[in-house]
Amino acid sequence: DRTDLGVIITCDGIWGPFEQEIAAELRAREVPAIAVHNKQDSVSAPEHFAALPGDIPLVLTSALNPGGIDSLRTALIESAPEGLFEHSCIAADLIAPGETTVLVVPIDKEAPRGRLILPQVQTIRDLLDNGRWAMVVREHELQQALDSLRTPPALIVTDSQAFEQVAAAAPPQSLLTGFSILFARYRSDLATLVRGARTIDSLRENDRVLIAESCTHHPIEDDIGRVKIPRWLESHTGVSLEFTTVSGHDFPGDLDTYRLVIQCGACMHTRRAVLQRLEQCRQAGVPITNYGIAIAKCLGVLERTLSPFPEALELYRAL
Repeated sequence: DRTDLGVIITCDGIWGPFEQEIAAELRAREVPAIAVHNKQDSVSAPEHFAALPGDIPLVLTSALNPGGIDSLRTALIESAPEGLFEHSCIAADLIAPGETTVLVVPIDKEAPRGRLILPQVQTIRDLLDNGRWAMVVREHELQQALDSLRTPPALIVTDSQAFEQVAAAAPPQSLLTGFSILFARYRSDLATLVRGARTIDSLRENDRVLIAESCTHHPIEDDIGRVKIPRWLESHTGVSLEFTTVSGHDFPGDLDTYRLVIQCGACMHTRRAVLQRLEQCRQAGVPITNYGIAIAKCLGVLERTLSPFPEALELYRAL
């Protein structure tokens, strides 16, 4: 499920049922694959690869013949999924070069000492790489930071937990969103997650909600996935809900027993892994959204936080 490119290696020179089964699993997920026959210097290969599917290239390698590794490198590049090597922006494409983004970064009990969390670091680097200016403040410093600027920032990006406070202070001409919503586009499919948010209004008493987080951190009091999101959801809906939390690569097989899945920003997952989760939810008929979108929905600021993404905003309004 997390694979961008499959490399199926055989050392006995035989493409048999085991290799064929792996290839079928990859094909079902639309993942390209390469067959590698290692030890080709000591085992005759071609006649044993008659069952190899025509769309899977065969590469011959040997520890005694390093030239085969060059062929493997070439096959890896040629077989990689379209767009795998393309650079995607996190936030820089939302504003013009030389414009300013204010990043609101609360420092709470779960903030790692001496560093920022990955989405914050990646967003800052994305802005710097593309000639956009970044100003980083804590939530209680936002108003002072805005007052110090000659003109309002083109974009304000905040941690989802501070949406209410930041939305109240953000100038109307500034685009506003959250790190998790940026990653809904960067790591996932924003439109699918926006559609999933509409389900929040239809949650009923004792509906099951799955909270899926990529991190395997040790949760403490007021944890966002285990405490804050459940609290916001129940406050918004006015009903009691049943919550299940999974972390890391865990993802249950009984998705059809849930009314809604809420995925974190998934900075620790590959895009392929997140899209596979979306597909599993689609097959199970279960809506899925993510932390930032769900929080913004519960706090009544979702339309404002979708302002940088006109197509997603239009979709949400049309649902």
